[in-house]
Amino acid sequence: MKKIMIDPGHGGSDPGAVNKSAQEKTFNLSIALKIRNYLNNHFEVDVQMTRSTDVGMELKERTDKANEANADAFLSIHQNSGGGEGFESYVYNGGVSKETLAFQQAVHAEIAPVLKKYGASDRGRKSANFHVLRETRMMAVLLEVLFLDNEKNLALLKNETFQLEVAKAAAEGTAKVLNLPRKANKVIYAVIAGSFEDKSLAEQRVRMLAAKKINSYIDQETAGGKTLYRVQSGAFAERKFAEDHVRTIKASGVSDAYIISKGESQPSPQPEPKPKPEPKPEPKPEPKPVNPDGLTIEGVTALSAEEMDAFVRRTNPDAPKLAHLYIQIGAVYGIKADIAFAQAIQETGYFRFGGSVKAEQHNYAGLGAYENGKSAVFKNPQEGVLAHIQHLFAYATVKPLPSGYPLIDPRFRYVTRGSAVSWKQLNGKWAVPGNGYAEQILAIHRQMVSSVLQPLKNRVQNLEKRLDETN
Repeated sequence: MKKIMIDPGHGGSDPGAVNKSAQEKTFNLSIALKIRNYLNNHFEVDVQMTRSTDVGMELKERTDKANEANADAFLSIHQNSGGGEGFESYVYNGGVSKETLAFQQAVHAEIAPVLKKYGASDRGRKSANFHVLRETRMMAVLLEVLFLDNEKNLALLKNETFQLEVAKAAAEGTAKVLNLPRKANKVIYAVIAGSFEDKSLAEQRVRMLAAKKINSYIDQETAGGKTLYRVQSGAFAERKFAEDHVRTIKASGVSDAYIISKGESQPSPQPEPKPKPEPKPEPKPEPKPVNPDGLTIEGVTALSAEEMDAFVRRTNPDAPKLAHLYIQIGAVYGIKADIAFAQAIQETGYFRFGGSVKAEQHNYAGLGAYENGKSAVFKNPQEGVLAHIQHLFAYATVKPLPSGYPLIDPRFRYVTRGSAVSWKQLNGKWAVPGNGYAEQILAIHRQMVSSVLQPLKNRVQNLEKRLDETN
């Protein structure tokens, strides 16, 4: 099976081109995901991504990932800036194979009619000394999809239908040059996050989902003599994954999410209209957190980052300074960051990582990957701390995830939400059998607090002694 690596440019702390609140990294990822979804839905192909969330990556990381995967093609998605207008495609300017030129030609030729349809300029096929084109060992093409600093182009980039058509064209061009076999009449389970007769309502729903880091686009369909605008958010080959995604969307506040089947021999079910106020037939009760037993996981952090880092470095002078990340992310999720930090100390042996988990995995909570049972690996310290806090949040509450961070924790969906409101209730859940697990964490936390209070107590005692002596 042919393999393609799709590379959404920039990400994380690197926004790329910026126009007011619009950031290149966001459009890169949105278009790249649409290309991936189209290829997966229509062709027999192995599609991989250099990034599929808003994380930062060095250029070398991107090309190393493609080379190590032994991909057959590399497609990098960007937007332009600098006072121009329109679309252009690039290959490396140091000499490329005829297959690479054919790749550029095929993708560019498919996108050109879309540009004409929307009144955008075609600036032609070009070459440049870009790292991702120079250092990849397979045929590689970079797309500059319009100019972010051109208001007309920016309006098109914000248009989900335009993004979808560009993505479809890029995917069809890629499939053509790789000679990908088209999938037969296979059932695809599409997740619909609302269906509307008013397109503006559909656009509003897409924006709302985007604010919650959920990608979607508008799929127009005529049914029963009416034009419906369906907000589609993902399509899956297995229904269970579609059902998981529906739950994620509903947790974000969208109650009218449902699944439709595409590609069946019988007619697919018609999209449901947007539900009007209606009696909800025997809804399943929301899970409720168990009653707390002891100190709760949610709450206010008592110690400062400086105090926490100082404590751990008394035992391990080489320990990384992570406390500020625990406080920053813990505040968003309402988790007691100082006790979470004590848990990280317990799990990592004061960040010495003497067990099977290595320091470079940035796995501070001993989280296991959901597929292969091995310890999870996170790209950087922020992702490692974020996954730890999210896993605690899953146990501590049934509330939906707050916006602002993507879901990183690979085992979040396997937690019975709200099943451990207090630290003591983690015994037998986070660690198995877990006898005394929470007590060890809380003991470390008490030591941290004592390390702050004891010098103050000593100072008070010294002052009292001096006062007695002067009297």
